[in-house]
Amino acid sequence: MSNVPANLSYTNEHEWVLISNGVDTYKIGITDYAQEALGDIVYIQLPKIGDAVIAGAVCGEIESTKSVSEIYSPLTGKIIAINGELDAKPEIVNSDPYGQGWIAEIQVEGALPILLSAEQYSQITA
Repeated sequence: MSNVPANLSYTNEHEWVLISNGVDTYKIGITDYAQEALGDIVYIQLPKIGDAVIAGAVCGEIESTKSVSEIYSPLTGKIIAINGELDAKPEIVNSDPYGQGWIAEIQVEGALPILLSAEQYSQITA
């Protein structure tokens, strides 16, 4: 069974969201369920700082030994930070998807989309 921390919000596409730095900045990543399904992650195409992202639109890719999957932005806004450590060590997402395996920080513009609670996300991954 996947780890689903209660302090995060989630999307149907298996991304997580954490309030990071003030009221309009959020850290994002992929869930434990997603990294398990992907298998050994070997490469991550991160968004670029300054990129505008739209909730539900592709903002990067993750390549594993099994497949290539798209990363969907859970929020609309601007990328203000990326986890550059993943360039050299993408496998961090496998070992710590909710900590050191974060992908980017987004400064949100406008209203937040409806996200799933940990309980709701657990139901779709059960």
